[in-house]
Amino acid sequence: MKTTLAIFTLVIIGISGVAQDFKLKVWPNGAPSSNGMTLPEETFEGKRVRNVSEAEIYVYLPKIGINTGAAVVICPGGGYIIEAMDHEGYDLAEWLTEQGVAGIVLKYRLPYGHHEIPLEDAQRTLRLVHQKAAEWGINPSKIGIAGSSAGGHLASTAGTKFDLGKSDTTDPIEKFSCRPDFMLLLYPVITFNEEFGHMGSRANLIGTGNKWELVEKYSNELHVTAQTPPTFLVLADDDTAVPPRNSVEFYMALKKNKIPAEMHIFKSGGHGFGMTKKNLPVDQWPNLFAQWMKAQGITK
Repeated sequence: MKTTLAIFTLVIIGISGVAQDFKLKVWPNGAPSSNGMTLPEETFEGKRVRNVSEAEIYVYLPKIGINTGAAVVICPGGGYIIEAMDHEGYDLAEWLTEQGVAGIVLKYRLPYGHHEIPLEDAQRTLRLVHQKAAEWGINPSKIGIAGSSAGGHLASTAGTKFDLGKSDTTDPIEKFSCRPDFMLLLYPVITFNEEFGHMGSRANLIGTGNKWELVEKYSNELHVTAQTPPTFLVLADDDTAVPPRNSVEFYMALKKNKIPAEMHIFKSGGHGFGMTKKNLPVDQWPNLFAQWMKAQGITK
């Protein structure tokens, strides 16, 4: 009976002409912890959201004839205070489906002082996609994660802090891996180092003050290992919001650990371009990412 009800809770929706196959709650039976947000969720400036207290995924599946079996969980940015669901979420998912890749946009719970909450949602989503892989036409060894700005921090946190499944749990979803197989990081926040970190994202995730243990925990360039997945990085040299050194330090850490990586630093583009066309060379980054996925054997 519960399975039947779950099927009927899949919502076939279209948002501003952008077709999605369905959306699902990440924690349909309730999340293990709360971010304490009691205000109603609000959508503003088109498709930006705030006051997020319940995580959901918006699933875009490619047509059967072009499906490559790959999938990407997408974490929109917004400084851990809002989420830019359009050009860093839905638009990217729609483009991915055109490449034969499933795009799964994660509207994660914002932290509001509870730093563990966004990562809980990202990890749970990766496990859920592994569980649903056969049903959704996804190869469980080709499930990546993408993130922009603070969403890039969340994605890189998921790419450096993961497990391959919990054997001691009674929750069947928790038995699946939460390790992404590859990462796409757009102008990401990587570090909480005061010298070149993004202090707004840091304050919104771990609070103000010098909480050095948390600063180190969420400075992801310090946690790259030989198990960190291959990574594609995109940023602009004229980004004045998140210093390019964030990406550079992460790239160097990947190289130190012999992880396949590719980084594109465009002269112009600023911060937050996502899928927005600027009539600049930075507009070509999606094509470069498509080529990289082919080179990595992720797509055909």
